[in-house]
Amino acid sequence: MNIDWGNLPFGYMPTDHNVRCYNRNGEWGELEITSDEYISLHMAATCLHYGQESFEGMKAYMGKDGKIRIFRWQDNARRMQRSAEGIKLAVVPEKLFHDAIVKAVQLNKRFIPPHGTGASLYIRPLLIGSGPEVGVKPSGEYLFMVFVTPVGPYFKEGFRPMNMMVCRDFDRAAPLGTGHIKVGGNYAASLLSMEKGHEKGFASVIYLDAKEKKYIDECGPANFFGIRGNTYITPASPTILPSITNLSLQDLAKELGMEVEKRPVPLEEIAEFDEVGACGTAAVISPIKKIVDPDTGITYEYCKDGNPGPVSVKLYNKLVDIQYGDEPDPFGWIEIID
Repeated sequence: MNIDWGNLPFGYMPTDHNVRCYNRNGEWGELEITSDEYISLHMAATCLHYGQESFEGMKAYMGKDGKIRIFRWQDNARRMQRSAEGIKLAVVPEKLFHDAIVKAVQLNKRFIPPHGTGASLYIRPLLIGSGPEVGVKPSGEYLFMVFVTPVGPYFKEGFRPMNMMVCRDFDRAAPLGTGHIKVGGNYAASLLSMEKGHEKGFASVIYLDAKEKKYIDECGPANFFGIRGNTYITPASPTILPSITNLSLQDLAKELGMEVEKRPVPLEEIAEFDEVGACGTAAVISPIKKIVDPDTGITYEYCKDGNPGPVSVKLYNKLVDIQYGDEPDPFGWIEIID
């Protein structure tokens, strides 16, 4: 196996095995191990017709001590349970979720990037309605599976400031819709607007709330945060997916003696911020250099020396060091697996 660990893209690379489990007649079966990258799926499966699909994203890290670490898996398990309840999927018990992610990591240990490369093993739990239905109703059968793949940074810039554009022409999620859970339809709804942003030279787009077009919603597939003085500020909204990375950064900010405010954030308020960024599992923190609002002609600028802001750097380094085991974990976020 000849992998350039230091130059991995954030993309799919085949690994040795994935694990699967079916829910039939209301009961979960046994975990199955396969090297098959494909799923045999009925053409009338509800995931294909009615969007009965949820997924999670998490990572495994190789420490310099040679031990494998997974980060806050319980939060991913509970978030998938909330997603399942939201679109009437079979709920995956925490133990099954844990057994599946651990088995998938163990079976593909040789694909975990070495410590110090900046890469990690991405873990993708997936839950779909696999039973056939033509009427609009929940499936009678469900498939839960976990596959893994080694990844590098989500944005090609890595931990470098990037430019984003305010998007008013599209809504990421409806006020009483599915924005607060992690289902595929939310991401499908973002693809066209994200592509338009990329065509104009922006790394991603910033969505506003669908109701008033006044408050910041999300940064493409990530949560938004801002730093003003000694305060960490992040939007509160029923349409925003609770990012586990964002929750972690809030705890770290408090540990550093900062105030944390989770509340509606009007777009124009970001002119008062010292630093802004996007955060999520894939990129951890993506510092933002410039936010362009094409409708008003206003440009909000940060990182004027070209470097990420000092608070973002401190939070990023602290979280990544905990994830890789380079710093103690006072929160109990890490589980070491054999």
